Formats: sequence, structure tokens, C-alpha cells
Amino acid sequence: MTEERKGGNAEPTTHFGYKSVPESQKAEKVAEVFHSVAAKYDVMNDLLSGGMHRLWKRFTIELSGVRPGNRVLDIAGGTGDLARKFSQLVGPTGEVVLADINASMLKVGRDRLLDLGVAGNVQFVQADAEKLPFPDNHFDCVTIAFGLRNVTHKEDALRSMLRVLKPGGRLLVLEFSKPTSKLMAKAYDAYSFAFMPLVGKLVANDAASYRYLAESIRMHPDQETLKAMMGQAGFDRVTYHNMTSGIVALHRGIKP
Repeated sequence: MTEERKGGNAEPTTHFGYKSVPESQKAEKVAEVFHSVAAKYDVMNDLLSGGMHRLWKRFTIELSGVRPGNRVLDIAGGTGDLARKFSQLVGPTGEVVLADINASMLKVGRDRLLDLGVAGNVQFVQADAEKLPFPDNHFDCVTIAFGLRNVTHKEDALRSMLRVLKPGGRLLVLEFSKPTSKLMAKAYDAYSFAFMPLVGKLVANDAASYRYLAESIRMHPDQETLKAMMGQAGFDRVTYHNMTSGIVALHRGIKP
């Protein structure tokens, strides 16, 4: 559990990177970060991951089991990497919803996919992961890539994802996690807190947002904690796969 709740009449607080902020302010502060980085998001992803994010997403798609005719929800879908591939997999009889709480990111994703000619079976919805505006038992697969760590109440979001999945449907959570070796963890800390803000300043003219992103990764639950949270939310057969020495993990759960 990363959220804090204080006694008395004070508003509950949560983390925004390494800072504590009132829960009511977190979504707005996260929105400011992504409004700032939206235009350079794809370029920065490639620079900061050395292109590895494409391999992590490819593995997510392979493990999703998405087939023609399926309904897929991609939460925090950003610039549309996963939605684009899912659109091809589900075909004309299927449906993909690219959802993001951030209007700037959603616009970048919509414009990009329209430019690529991906439109017919993709919908774009501004939505909060904690309160998904979709019917019960609606989707065959739900994905969230590099978005769960920014959600204020992760337990609420996981339950919301469970609700909109059909029985037997799959949730896949792709997220930064805890390196599996001390040496890698040390190198990753140096990279995150020196290199990421520097590149953010040089390329996106925004060091602060990339410092927050590095901090938000450290505040996210580790592999076993997130696995337990998914089980508590009601998912069955929860497993995870470490990638790049645990810098990233892909969690998968099934709705009973």
C-alpha cells in the first residue's frame, strides 16, 4: 500500500513522487505532468528506454491472447502503441477502446492513429481508471501500460477493471517494477535520477516531469505486492514476468 490516510478531519493524503499531497490534488498534478510531456512522449520513450519499450509492449500483446472479434480496453493508452496493434488483431468484427484520463495524451493518441489510418474499430474515451464508464462483463481483455503507478487508489482501479471484464477475461498490467539484483538497482537509480531529468530538460525542456516519473516508479508496489493486490481485487491465476532484470514487470490476471 502506497497511499496514506491520516486521522481526524484532515483530508487523506497520497504520494506524488516523493511528496505527500491531498488525494484530491493528485489527479490534477499528474495531469499537469502529462500535459507537459504529451507532445514529446514517443520520442522520449525511445530515447529513455533505448527502444526497449517496444519489446515490452510486444510481449504484452503476445500474452494478451486477443483474437478476431474481441473487445479490448487499453487504459492509460497514451499515444496508442497497444491500441494500434490490438486494432489489427481484433479486425472489423472487434472493438478497441483507447482510454486515458489525460486529454492531451488522448488527443496525441487519436491524432497519431488517425494519421496511420487506424480508426474504424477504435474508440477514444477520456476515462478515470478508478471509475470506468463501461458496462459490466463487457471486455475480453483489459491492458494498462505504464499507467497504474499514477492512479491514486490502485485497489479501486483494479476492481473497476475486474468489473468491466467478461468472466474468463484477462487483465495485463505492464509497469516499471523492482530490479532483481542490487547491482542493477544501483545502476538504475543513477540512470533514473541523473540521466532521465537531463534528457527531459534537453529534449522536452522539462526536467521536473521526468524527475517525478522516476520518483513515481520507486513508489509503485513491487512485483509480489502488486500480485497480491490483484488477487485481493478478485483476479484468479495472477502471474508476473520480469523483463530487463525486473526493471519492468508484466502482471496477468483472469476474471473468474
